[in-house]
Amino acid sequence: MGESISAQMVMQLRKRTGVGMSKCKEALVSTNGDMEEAIIFLRKKGMASAVKKESREAKEGMVVFAEDANNVVLLEVNAETDYVVQNAKFQAFTKNLVEEALLAKPASVESFLSGKYSKNPTLTVDEYRSDEVLSMGENIQVRRLELLEKKEGESIGVYSHMGGKIVTLVCLKGSSDKVNAAKDVAMHVAAESPDYLKADEIASEIKAKEEEVARSQLQGKPANIMDKIITGKMRAFYEQVCLENQKFVKESSMTVKQFVEQTAGLSIAYFRRWQVGQ
Repeated sequence: MGESISAQMVMQLRKRTGVGMSKCKEALVSTNGDMEEAIIFLRKKGMASAVKKESREAKEGMVVFAEDANNVVLLEVNAETDYVVQNAKFQAFTKNLVEEALLAKPASVESFLSGKYSKNPTLTVDEYRSDEVLSMGENIQVRRLELLEKKEGESIGVYSHMGGKIVTLVCLKGSSDKVNAAKDVAMHVAAESPDYLKADEIASEIKAKEEEVARSQLQGKPANIMDKIITGKMRAFYEQVCLENQKFVKESSMTVKQFVEQTAGLSIAYFRRWQVGQ
């Protein structure tokens, strides 16, 4: 089986876990090349800490957003090279697209592309895109789109990071005038990359897997001590992957949930974290 484990697989596992090449290959061989099981294998042996969700190989592109009094729209546009992404022509194109999406309020990328382009109704949005492909000399694709409604009693804050490589959005429930607080939490989301809002959202099988890993690292300890340690390990896991449980980046003495409750008197309704290529 070792012959079928490619160097690329070993490098990918090393990148995700920080474990040495030989141990990564051993883990992949032991799990028949299953990347996720190989991570569990290494964690059970205490070689790797909790590993966040795999990041796909990032394509080049930008995440952009636009908003008005009633809606916010997020849009990801991909190109082949960062050279084109940094070009003013591409950036103007993405601005036109996201403004068009805010105007059209499409339900999907497909319906957006098939609709008429308001600035030139002789073209569909996709035909406009095709013209820009010819003009810029690279394949350009609209990858994803989401329209979010601004509701009464909610505050939505949006934060753009690294020139649009990451865009985050946070909706706070309980007031319509706490946009700055929502932006502060959105900045935190960009930095700390939570996977879930709260522990209740984590599937039971994922929690069970985390507990299994923790128990495998504590064999030989008395049951009462083991249970206390596992409780602590699960708390640490939630602090890593759940937005509400994370230490707030601008005030580490409190969690994000505590910041939202104490500073704004609100709760977090939902969040988004879009990174190019994910």
